[in-house]
Amino acid sequence: MTGTTPAAPPRPGLPTTLVTGARAIERERAIASLLQPDIDTAVIIEGLAEPNTPLASDDGPTILRIAPGCLCCAGNLVLRVTLNRLLRRPPARLFISLADATHVGQLRAILSAQPYDSLLSLENDVTA
Repeated sequence: MTGTTPAAPPRPGLPTTLVTGARAIERERAIASLLQPDIDTAVIIEGLAEPNTPLASDDGPTILRIAPGCLCCAGNLVLRVTLNRLLRRPPARLFISLADATHVGQLRAILSAQPYDSLLSLENDVTA
Protein backbone atom coordinates (compact mmCIF):
# COMPACT_ATOMS: atom_id res chain seq x y z
CA MET A 1 0.00 0.00 0.00
CA THR A 2 1.42 3.36 -0.98
CA GLY A 3 1.01 6.62 0.85
CA THR A 4 -0.26 8.56 -2.14
CA THR A 5 -3.55 10.36 -2.12
CA PRO A 6 -5.82 10.50 -5.14
CA ALA A 7 -5.61 13.64 -7.22
CA ALA A 8 -8.31 16.19 -6.61
CA PRO A 9 -10.82 16.47 -9.44
CA PRO A 10 -10.16 19.44 -11.69
CA ARG A 11 -11.93 22.60 -10.66
CA PRO A 12 -14.36 23.83 -13.30
CA GLY A 13 -13.40 27.15 -14.79
CA LEU A 14 -15.18 30.39 -13.98
CA PRO A 15 -18.00 30.83 -16.54
CA THR A 16 -16.95 33.88 -18.54
CA THR A 17 -18.86 35.72 -21.26
CA LEU A 18 -17.45 38.41 -23.55
CA VAL A 19 -20.01 41.11 -24.33
CA THR A 20 -19.46 43.45 -27.27
CA GLY A 21 -21.25 46.50 -28.57
CA ALA A 22 -20.49 50.05 -29.63
CA ARG A 23 -22.38 51.72 -26.76
CA ALA A 24 -21.55 51.00 -23.13
CA ILE A 25 -25.17 51.39 -21.99
CA GLU A 26 -26.28 48.71 -24.46
CA ARG A 27 -23.57 46.32 -23.27
CA GLU A 28 -24.55 46.96 -19.66
CA ARG A 29 -28.23 46.37 -20.43
CA ALA A 30 -27.33 43.08 -22.12
CA ILE A 31 -25.33 42.00 -19.07
CA ALA A 32 -28.11 43.08 -16.69
CA SER A 33 -30.58 40.92 -18.63
CA LEU A 34 -28.32 37.88 -18.11
CA LEU A 35 -27.73 38.34 -14.38
CA GLN A 36 -29.12 35.67 -12.12
CA PRO A 37 -30.26 36.61 -8.63
CA ASP A 38 -28.19 35.25 -5.77
CA ILE A 39 -25.23 34.42 -8.05
CA ASP A 40 -22.01 36.23 -7.18
CA THR A 41 -21.12 38.00 -10.43
CA ALA A 42 -18.31 40.31 -11.50
CA VAL A 43 -18.24 42.53 -14.56
CA ILE A 44 -15.07 43.94 -16.11
CA ILE A 45 -16.09 46.91 -18.26
CA GLU A 46 -13.91 48.62 -20.81
CA GLY A 47 -14.83 52.28 -20.77
CA LEU A 48 -16.12 55.06 -18.61
CA ALA A 49 -19.06 54.80 -16.25
CA GLU A 50 -22.53 55.31 -17.65
CA PRO A 51 -24.65 57.68 -15.52
CA ASN A 52 -27.75 55.45 -15.63
CA THR A 53 -26.16 52.01 -15.69
CA PRO A 54 -28.60 49.17 -15.07
CA LEU A 55 -25.81 47.36 -13.22
CA ALA A 56 -25.57 49.78 -10.30
CA SER A 57 -27.43 48.56 -7.25
CA ASP A 58 -26.63 47.51 -3.72
CA ASP A 59 -27.10 43.84 -4.57
CA GLY A 60 -25.75 44.09 -8.13
CA PRO A 61 -22.55 42.62 -9.51
CA THR A 62 -19.04 43.70 -8.61
CA ILE A 63 -18.05 46.21 -11.30
CA LEU A 64 -14.43 46.75 -12.30
CA ARG A 65 -13.73 49.41 -14.92
CA ILE A 66 -10.75 49.55 -17.26
CA ALA A 67 -9.89 52.68 -19.26
CA PRO A 68 -11.03 52.57 -22.89
CA GLY A 69 -8.59 50.84 -25.22
CA CYS A 70 -8.21 47.45 -26.84
CA LEU A 71 -8.01 44.86 -24.04
CA CYS A 72 -5.85 42.49 -26.09
CA CYS A 73 -3.42 45.20 -27.25
CA ALA A 74 -2.90 48.41 -25.26
CA GLY A 75 -5.02 47.25 -22.32
CA ASN A 76 -3.61 43.73 -22.07
CA LEU A 77 -1.51 44.33 -18.96
CA VAL A 78 -4.31 46.17 -17.16
CA LEU A 79 -6.76 43.38 -18.02
CA ARG A 80 -4.35 40.70 -16.76
CA VAL A 81 -3.75 42.54 -13.48
CA THR A 82 -7.49 43.07 -13.00
CA LEU A 83 -8.24 39.42 -13.78
CA ASN A 84 -5.48 38.13 -11.52
CA ARG A 85 -6.78 40.19 -8.61
CA LEU A 86 -10.35 39.07 -9.27
CA LEU A 87 -9.37 35.40 -9.49
CA ARG A 88 -7.86 35.43 -5.99
CA ARG A 89 -11.47 35.30 -4.78
CA PRO A 90 -13.38 34.39 -7.92
CA PRO A 91 -17.07 35.11 -8.28
CA ALA A 92 -19.44 32.45 -9.59
CA ARG A 93 -19.83 34.27 -12.93
CA LEU A 94 -17.82 36.80 -14.97
CA PHE A 95 -18.71 39.14 -17.82
CA ILE A 96 -16.13 41.13 -19.75
CA SER A 97 -17.57 44.10 -21.65
CA LEU A 98 -15.68 45.23 -24.78
CA ALA A 99 -16.30 48.43 -26.71
CA ASP A 100 -14.98 46.97 -29.96
CA ALA A 101 -15.42 43.44 -31.30
CA THR A 102 -12.51 43.74 -33.74
CA HIS A 103 -10.09 41.75 -31.57
CA VAL A 104 -12.49 39.38 -29.80
CA GLY A 105 -10.68 36.41 -31.37
CA GLN A 106 -7.32 37.57 -30.02
CA LEU A 107 -8.81 38.21 -26.58
CA ARG A 108 -10.40 34.75 -26.56
CA ALA A 109 -6.98 33.30 -27.46
CA ILE A 110 -5.35 35.13 -24.52
CA LEU A 111 -8.07 33.94 -22.12
CA SER A 112 -7.79 30.38 -23.46
CA ALA A 113 -4.01 30.21 -22.90
CA GLN A 114 -2.11 29.61 -19.67
CA PRO A 115 -2.76 30.48 -16.93
CA TYR A 116 -6.37 31.36 -17.73
CA ASP A 117 -7.16 28.13 -19.60
CA SER A 118 -7.61 26.29 -16.30
CA LEU A 119 -9.25 29.20 -14.48
CA LEU A 120 -11.84 30.44 -16.97
CA SER A 121 -14.52 28.66 -18.98
CA LEU A 122 -15.29 30.85 -21.99
CA GLU A 123 -18.91 30.77 -23.04
CA ASN A 124 -20.58 32.10 -26.18
CA ASP A 125 -20.07 35.80 -26.84
CA VAL A 126 -22.97 38.24 -26.54
CA THR A 127 -23.44 41.15 -28.95
CA ALA A 128 -25.41 44.09 -27.58
